Amino acid sequence: MTTLTHRGRRAEAGRNSDKKPDSEEDAAAERDLNDDDAYDSKDIRLTLMEEVLLLGLKDKEGYTSFWNDCISSGLRGGILIELALRGRIRLEPLSIRKKRLLERKVLLKSDAPTGDVLLDETLRHIKATESAETVQTWIELLTGETWNPFKLQYQLRNVRERIAKALVEKGILTTEKQNFLLFDMTTHPVSNATEKQRLVKKLQESMLERWVNDPHRMDRRTLALLVLAHSSDVLENVFASLADDKYDVAMNRTKDLLDMDPEVEAARARGAEMIWAVLAAFNKS
Repeated sequence: MTTLTHRGRRAEAGRNSDKKPDSEEDAAAERDLNDDDAYDSKDIRLTLMEEVLLLGLKDKEGYTSFWNDCISSGLRGGILIELALRGRIRLEPLSIRKKRLLERKVLLKSDAPTGDVLLDETLRHIKATESAETVQTWIELLTGETWNPFKLQYQLRNVRERIAKALVEKGILTTEKQNFLLFDMTTHPVSNATEKQRLVKKLQESMLERWVNDPHRMDRRTLALLVLAHSSDVLENVFASLADDKYDVAMNRTKDLLDMDPEVEAARARGAEMIWAVLAAFNKS
């Protein structure tokens, strides 16, 4: 869907702390909720969708590029990964008939509310479906890309605006009105540049100073954000401020990471299956 180019949650952790994980995937989800990342101890907690949108927004103008037609589906992929990392959904188990990631259905593990409006709306949709759907189908349904009029009810509407409002509430964005000749548009300039810089630095260092050369040793949320930034065509914004030599290193390592076979990598780390399934879905698009 996109190409790499060169220059030219504390409350949930508390509720789940006494639960004993019954699978490798459950254990991974619990680690994601309880483990402290070096960057996260004093920072605002953001969802993957909020981080992707923040990376895509122009700081002063407060809107994403008009030419970016990838971010809508990228945000929907982020919702699925976020739900999986929070232990709400999973892929159906491997079987003789369904071995590939894109053949396996998304199953509901828990319909407990997350406290996030978009996540909880998606959970209700997944719970309401008569038959389970695949990751790729869910991304299409949530985006509204379906010819079936009976399934248009699963489309998530005004996603960017709703995510932006959540970032306004967290003190990262502000709200303004801008006039574009024929129409007025609500924009959301960045008001807390420190938070965006922290996010950019985290991703830059994951590809440079903290590079581990193995996706299974990476923090899962960092891996997920790299996949989503690539799928949403905002990855260039992450590395644009680097010097040329570091830019080339970071982009080459990211390309190598995203060129890995999702089927092989998912089999090596069950707890990250949804991340690789989303990447596989975008690779096929």
